[in-house]
Amino acid sequence: MTTVRLNSADPVSLDTDALVVGFTPGQDGPAAAGAGSLDAAFGGKLAASLAAVGFSGKSGELAKLPTFGAVTAPLLVAVGLGDSHDAEGLRRAAGTAVRSLAGTARAALALPAGTPEEAEAVALGGLLGAYAFDRYRTTGERKPPVSELTVLSAQPASVAERAGVLAESVALVRDLVNTPPSDLWPAKFAEIAEQVGGEAGLSVEVLDDKQLKDGGYGGLIGVGQGSVNPPRLVRLAYSHPEATKTLAFVGKGITFDSGGLSLKPSASMDWMKSDMGGAGAVFGALVGIARLGLPVNAVGYLCLAENLPSGTAQRPSDVIHSYSGKTVEVLDTDAEGRLVLMDGIARAAEDHPDVIVDVATLTGAQIVALGWRTAGVMSNDDAVRELVVEAANAAGENAWGMPLPEELRKGLDSPVADIANLHPERWGGMLTAGIFLKEFVPEGVRWAHIDMAGPAFNKGEPYGYIPKGGTGAITRTLIGLAERHASI
Repeated sequence: MTTVRLNSADPVSLDTDALVVGFTPGQDGPAAAGAGSLDAAFGGKLAASLAAVGFSGKSGELAKLPTFGAVTAPLLVAVGLGDSHDAEGLRRAAGTAVRSLAGTARAALALPAGTPEEAEAVALGGLLGAYAFDRYRTTGERKPPVSELTVLSAQPASVAERAGVLAESVALVRDLVNTPPSDLWPAKFAEIAEQVGGEAGLSVEVLDDKQLKDGGYGGLIGVGQGSVNPPRLVRLAYSHPEATKTLAFVGKGITFDSGGLSLKPSASMDWMKSDMGGAGAVFGALVGIARLGLPVNAVGYLCLAENLPSGTAQRPSDVIHSYSGKTVEVLDTDAEGRLVLMDGIARAAEDHPDVIVDVATLTGAQIVALGWRTAGVMSNDDAVRELVVEAANAAGENAWGMPLPEELRKGLDSPVADIANLHPERWGGMLTAGIFLKEFVPEGVRWAHIDMAGPAFNKGEPYGYIPKGGTGAITRTLIGLAERHASI
């Protein structure tokens, strides 16, 4: 596990294995940002040396140079910050540098960290960049991540402590998303939530399949009935004696999604272990909120099921009875996420929260519309939608506000039930999924829906502080929402 601390020492004399320095582009070559004493230590030749290896200081660039004793650290890692460096730019720069140092024990980050926000961004980016998931590797060369990070900053130690909590929450989610479905089925996820949530001070309640059936949770039962691993609904709760606001988070937790009888093609199925990323984000956020001791009340619902085809699986044209009492015609068993969420949303409303936010890897249409790195946010309240988008973008978890056009609702009409789970046309699929969920939000309850099908799982190469595989997306957004509500 990587640790981080803050230290205001001179980077030239700091005892470390690698010194990471941020650079910006300049007319005379790259210029150090945040480590002014370095150029003198290198005899005024540092910029020329970096320029000679093609490094200019542009955002995302990386270069490594031996120091030949010019400073105490034997290795200098130059990372580009670009012309401007906000908090997200610092997070990405730190993550890029630390990822490149796998196999190195200690690293010091000499990046701009003159404010608490900057220092936290550097610490958090470094910690997230140090993440590795090696649980199942038994052969081959494995370079462990950096074990000790030092952020060169005069800010208080509490800044590093907060960054550590955020990083641990994200790592928890990444680990869950990366775990193969053979080792993470609904009951196992619920068991982990009980153990880790309990240790964090959360109260945890788990409803098994019999309780779900008796309680009328038709969506969860319907989606999970094709698997030998029955569904679960986990309720996590955190309360604070000074809290005046209550937030409810609801997460889609399909521990594996084959599509059910509406079977996915294999190319769309091999990464469906990530379909529980929404529940993971809710779980990680609740743990983080509790560990930070935020003065807010928060409840989280993990809607857990495994969507598999079998002789007991739900069929296209089945009608299910949701927890809210509304009936749903199932036209496509691969539109299952909205079926478990509709039960979770209706149940969450009984906690009388100030706002409900659901999080889900819900539609491929989100990726078509916004790409792999930007989540879509829909809401029945414009102010809530903008608040969620602002919190996401402040955390560096890109999000974009999307509409819920009234004319799309007609496409969800069913001749035999109150609503169908799928629009017959493919166009606007992300929006119609949001419109479907809105139907299960009680009148007067403010609600937002986050579709993060793309951002939850990185199928490409690592970048910034984002690894290949599970990203932990939206976890920090939910914690940020809790902090904002705590200050209202």
